[in-house]
Amino acid sequence: MRIRTLAPMLAFIACHATVTETKKTSVAAPPPLEETGIDVSIIDEKTPACEDFYRHACGLWLDKTPIPADKPAWSRGFSVIADRNELLLKDILEKTAAGKSLSSDPYQDKIGSYYAACMDEAGVEAHGAAELAMELKRVDAIKALDGLTVEIAREHKSLDNAFFSFGSQQDFKDATQVIGVLDQAGLGLPDRDYYLKDTAKYKELRTAYEAHVKNMLVLAGEKPEAAATHAKTVMTLERALAEASMSLVDRRDPKKVYHRIDLAGAQKTAPEIAWKKYLTELGFAKVTAINVAVPDFFSALGKLLKKTPIADLRTYLRWHVVHGAAGALPKAFVDETFDFYGKKLKGLLEQRPRWKRCVGAVDHSLGEAVGRVFVSTTFGAEGKNQTLSMIRSIEAAMRSNLTTLGWMDEPTKKMANEKLESIANKIGYPDKWRNYDTLEVSRTSYLQNFLRANRFETDRELAKIGQPLDRTEWQMSPPTVNAYYDPSMNEMVFPAGILQPPFYNRTARGSVNFGGVGMVMGHELTHGFDDEGRQFDAKGNLHDWWSPAVNKEFDQRAACVVQQFDGYVAVDDQHISGKLTLGENIADLGGIKLSHAAFVAAAAPKPQGHFTDEQLFYLGYAQTWCMSRRDEYARLLVATDPHSPAKFRVNGPLSNLPEFAAAFSCKPGDKMVRKDACTVW
Repeated sequence: MRIRTLAPMLAFIACHATVTETKKTSVAAPPPLEETGIDVSIIDEKTPACEDFYRHACGLWLDKTPIPADKPAWSRGFSVIADRNELLLKDILEKTAAGKSLSSDPYQDKIGSYYAACMDEAGVEAHGAAELAMELKRVDAIKALDGLTVEIAREHKSLDNAFFSFGSQQDFKDATQVIGVLDQAGLGLPDRDYYLKDTAKYKELRTAYEAHVKNMLVLAGEKPEAAATHAKTVMTLERALAEASMSLVDRRDPKKVYHRIDLAGAQKTAPEIAWKKYLTELGFAKVTAINVAVPDFFSALGKLLKKTPIADLRTYLRWHVVHGAAGALPKAFVDETFDFYGKKLKGLLEQRPRWKRCVGAVDHSLGEAVGRVFVSTTFGAEGKNQTLSMIRSIEAAMRSNLTTLGWMDEPTKKMANEKLESIANKIGYPDKWRNYDTLEVSRTSYLQNFLRANRFETDRELAKIGQPLDRTEWQMSPPTVNAYYDPSMNEMVFPAGILQPPFYNRTARGSVNFGGVGMVMGHELTHGFDDEGRQFDAKGNLHDWWSPAVNKEFDQRAACVVQQFDGYVAVDDQHISGKLTLGENIADLGGIKLSHAAFVAAAAPKPQGHFTDEQLFYLGYAQTWCMSRRDEYARLLVATDPHSPAKFRVNGPLSNLPEFAAAFSCKPGDKMVRKDACTVW
C-alpha cells in the first residue's frame, strides 16, 4: 500500500528583535550558529515575522542561494543532507568497487560490482543497444493475447508497470495477512490529468511527450516515420488508461481503493485477461487473495485489450520496455529521457553526473546492503537512543492532548489512546537486515544487473502473499532523507538519513531540535490520526472506530484546512488542492503543535540573548524548510504531490497557532494570524 511520507517522492524540499515595532528593543548581539542551531545570517529583518514568517526566517537564503543546475529544487534541510549523504555513499561505493573492505558487511562485493557496472560507460555503450534489442525481440514475437499476457508478466517482473501493476499489501480488513493488489498503472506521464486536461501547458507537454516517445523508438531502431505513427498509438492507449484511472484525490480514501474480490473477482471484472496464466508467468500461480484496487479501471482495461489490434498492443509494450530500461541504456537514451523528464517536466538545466545516478541506482536496488555500511559511519546506538527519547516526549504530548479535546467523546478517546499506545517506532536502521544472497550482480552489464535486481525485488514482494506478516521490514533505506507513517503497520519510521543537521544537531539548543526533527516526529504521529490514518485502528485494520458525532466534528475541522489551503497559489495561477494535500496539512498542523507541547514540557533553560526559546523553536522549524523550486517542477508537484509547497508548510500551520502569535507579539489583523483559525489536533 502507499505509505505516508514527509517529503515528496520526486525530490524535496520574521518575529524577534525587529519582528514588530512593539518588539524593537536594544538586545545582545545574535549568538553564532553553533550555539543555537539557527542561521541568523539568512533572516530577513525587513520582512516582519507577523506578515510572512517563512520569508522572515529564510529570506536571505532564498535571495542568495541558487538552485543547482542538476536539481529541480533546493532546500536548506532535505537537499543539503541528501547531498551530504550522497557523498558518503559515493566514498563507500568507490572503495567497495575497488575491492577495499570497509566492514563485515556480507554484500560489499555486490554493491561494489553494481556501482562499477553502472559507472562503466564504455561497457554500456558497447553492449546496451544489443541487450535492449533482445528485450524487444520478445515483444515483437507476440501474436495473440496469450503472448501479450506472458510479456506483461515479464515486464512487470523486471522493467515497467505496463497497463497495470501487481504487488503485495497488508489486507486493510485484516492487517495480520498479506494479500496481492492489482492497481491502475501504465502511464508515461505523471498523472491522468496530463492526458485529460486541456490547458495550454498540458497540451504543450502532451506534444513534447509524444515527440519523446518517437525519439526513443527511433533510438531503439525504428524508422522515423514508423516511430511517429507508433508514438501516436502510445498516446491513444495511454489516454484510454488515464480516462479509466481514479483521480489522486479519490485515491486518498482507503475505502475507495480496497475491493477484496480475490482472483475470481478479477477474472469476472476483466475476463479478457488470462489472470491464471499471468500469475503463473510471474511465478506465483497459487495466489488467489487479491485486492482489486480500482475495479472500474480493470473492466475498462479488459475491453481496451480486446478491441485494440495486437500490433498496437505490441507498440505500447515496446515503448514501455524502452522507457523502463532507459536509465541503464547508452548515453543517447539517457540524454533523450533527461530532455523530457528532466528539462521539460522539471525545468532542470543539467543532468546529474553519472556517479550521482549510480549512487542512486545502488541505493534503489540494494538499499539495505549499502545502508549497513552507511549507518556504521553516521549513526550509532547513542543517536538511536536520543531520538527515541524525543519520540516518546512527542507521544506523551499527544497523550496529554487527547485528554483536553472537547470535541471528542470518551469512547472515541479511549480508542485513540489504544492506537497511540500501539504505535511502533523504527529509528535509524532495521533490526533485521534484508537478505540479498540470491541476487546475482556482475561487473559486465549494468542493464542485466538492473533487470536482475528488479526481478529479485518483485519476487521478494510477491513472496509475502499468504505468509506471516514481517513487522521488522522497512520501506525506506537507511540513507533516505525522509520519514513515514504506515497505517496498516501502525508504525513510524525515521531513517538515519534524516536524523542529521539541520533537523537534528547534538550541539543545537533543544528548542531548535524540537522545531526541526521534533516537528518531523509530530508530523508522522499525526498521520495516524489524519483524514486517512484515522480510518485504521490500533491493529492496522480499516475500521470505523469513531462515533458518528465525532466523525462529523472531525470532518468539519478538516474542511477548514481544505478551505485554507485551497486559497494559496502555488505557482502562476495554480492553486494548491486542499483536498489532495489535506493529510499532509493536518500532519503539519498537528506535528508543530505536538512538538511545541513536548518542547514546553521539557522546560529547558531559557537562553540569554537575541531570541527567546519560543522564537528559536519556530525559527528552527522554518529554517529546515527554506526551499526554492523551478516553476516547471512546481507545476508538476501541485498536480501530483500531496504535500504543500514549503512556504505554506510553514506559514499555513503557524498562522493558526496562538502560541506562535504570542512568541512574536503578532496581533489580530496581521497576516500570520488567521481570523478563523483551523484546529484539528
